[in-house]
Amino acid sequence: MTKMKKKVSSELDESMSASGGNEKSYVELVANINPIAQPLASRKLSKKLYKCVKKAAKVKNIRRGVKEVQKFLNKGEKGIVVLAGDTLPIDVYCHLPVMCEDRSLPYAYIPSKVDLGSSAGSKRPTCVILIKPHQEYQEAYDECLEEVSNLPKPL
Repeated sequence: MTKMKKKVSSELDESMSASGGNEKSYVELVANINPIAQPLASRKLSKKLYKCVKKAAKVKNIRRGVKEVQKFLNKGEKGIVVLAGDTLPIDVYCHLPVMCEDRSLPYAYIPSKVDLGSSAGSKRPTCVILIKPHQEYQEAYDECLEEVSNLPKPL
């Protein structure tokens, strides 16, 4: 077995034992993402983004859903845009990364819309969330902002 396969299988085994086997691991979720999901957040950054979304949702400082995020981007609202990489059809939200780039907003894809929705405190899957800055979670927000901004942009 090659080194890469060993690493992936060990990560898979590790995540399965940690989650009890009923949740999908990061590797399994990444296998289901769509072709436009670039830049994709790493496992570590995905966890940070989920935590930041959870904190922002607690103080009601997020925008969720394509229509709402698009409306507030047009109004000039600032923040980090988090998109779910497993959303199909792609046409639903393929215009949002272009809007973000035009407005110089950082954005990143995460592998699962189900996890994104649950971190926002919703039972429904969510394909887009805009995290707005706030004093309550400023440190976590700044950390996420820096890492998302450093992700390589697609060509």
